[in-house]
Amino acid sequence: MTPTLAAPIRPSRSRQGLGATITALAASAVLLLSGCAGADPSPSAGSDQSLVAHHGLDGLDAREIIKRLDTMPVIDRSTELMASIEPDQLVLTDDQNNQTTLPMPEDDFYVSIAPYLEQTHECYFHSLTTCLGELANTDVDVTVVNTTSGETILEDSLTTYDNGFIGLWLPRGIDATLTVSTEDRTAKQGISTRLDDPTCLTTLQLT
Repeated sequence: MTPTLAAPIRPSRSRQGLGATITALAASAVLLLSGCAGADPSPSAGSDQSLVAHHGLDGLDAREIIKRLDTMPVIDRSTELMASIEPDQLVLTDDQNNQTTLPMPEDDFYVSIAPYLEQTHECYFHSLTTCLGELANTDVDVTVVNTTSGETILEDSLTTYDNGFIGLWLPRGIDATLTVSTEDRTAKQGISTRLDDPTCLTTLQLT
């Protein structure tokens, strides 16, 4: 259901063409499969603004890029871009292994959740361009309560995006209880919003 979504030997000349083809296919597979596995790529470093411009994201900050890509219809996703959300930065990597990063807001933490009924996938850092959840375009009620203060941070009726996820901006540095409900099913899970916490939650099974 879910596409997800790390000692050289010198080849003879007769095998170099085949080797190049296999290498290109392997690179494409890594780009696809690492999206929901939290893989840490090793691309060319720095801030490649040409990458941002090439994908029509020039002039946007991390929050704006996240909104555009997470809510994008799946059919419109780029196959040449990996966009991975880490707690402190948004990492953009293209199929040529060029990379740029944008800082996340200092006081806000983004977590994308994919409630499910039967099928899910492992995920740690949410990939805006490869992750797929089971329940696309589904109405759910979402509540987030600070477990320390008891304050209700969020209580809203939302609709999952075309990718099956819902994105939530929450205060940084808190522990909370997340509850997701449909008409007759509910899932509840403890979450945290610190620098070592996941930005992708795919363990909310509605029962």
